[in-house]
Amino acid sequence: MKVLVTGVKGQLGYDVVRELEKRQIEAVGVDVEEMDITDAAQVETVIRNVNPDAVIHCAAYTAVDAAEDNEELCRRVNAQGTENVAKVCQEMDLKMMYISTDYVFDGQGTRPWEPDDERDPLNVYGQTKYEGELAVEKYVEKFFIVRIAWVFGVNGKNFIKTMLNLGKTHDKLTVVNDQTGSPTYTYDLARLLADMIQTDKYGRYHATNEGICTWYEFACEIFRQAGMDVEVAPVTSDEYPAKAKRPANSRMSKKKLDENGFERLPSWQDALKRYLKEIEA
Repeated sequence: MKVLVTGVKGQLGYDVVRELEKRQIEAVGVDVEEMDITDAAQVETVIRNVNPDAVIHCAAYTAVDAAEDNEELCRRVNAQGTENVAKVCQEMDLKMMYISTDYVFDGQGTRPWEPDDERDPLNVYGQTKYEGELAVEKYVEKFFIVRIAWVFGVNGKNFIKTMLNLGKTHDKLTVVNDQTGSPTYTYDLARLLADMIQTDKYGRYHATNEGICTWYEFACEIFRQAGMDVEVAPVTSDEYPAKAKRPANSRMSKKKLDENGFERLPSWQDALKRYLKEIEA
């Protein structure tokens, strides 16, 4: 099997390529330099030249607050770029896996979101990722849409790295305590995606590490496990204004993984422990 992975320089794309290679699956990783997904002709040329069996599409515009000021660029990457990839996948009869986000939901209530729940994004980033989902559903027959949340990996920036850096210079921090979800370690997620892409169990899925927390609880656990003496105070989202509105409820149901024989990811606390070791090494 041969798999083309977009966004290889990002947190997830990097780990997906590493995981596929570990399994002796031929992986071709591309980023914007090799394949600008907003250029339809280039997308077609590159995918046809690689001639893969599947595409795992990790490339995305992910700067959530900046997206509010750069809506056109965000849409070009997340919606139009995904459509460009989707059309070629369908023409070549390839499997396509699109990595999406909990931000396609409105974040209301406390019930975990099911994969087929109605989508109603709160911000530009969520809206453009939703439009990407629609393009995949419209053009690709053999598709996986995998929604993830609160991602952290070795490559690139994330909440854990931000907290550890702030903890070096601050003994007190405030973190929002009214947004609930599940962190996702790209190393664990990459293993699931590699399992999935080898099957024909298509459809929409949710994949995060097990267990839920608020960002405040996540921060407390980061400092506890890192052995750092930092006092964390909980605040509301209103006290910590951000340009883009964030969903309060990012709980996601992973029952569909069980139903299709896929293994759930370990607990987020366990993932955090392994991640801290990995970045210290």
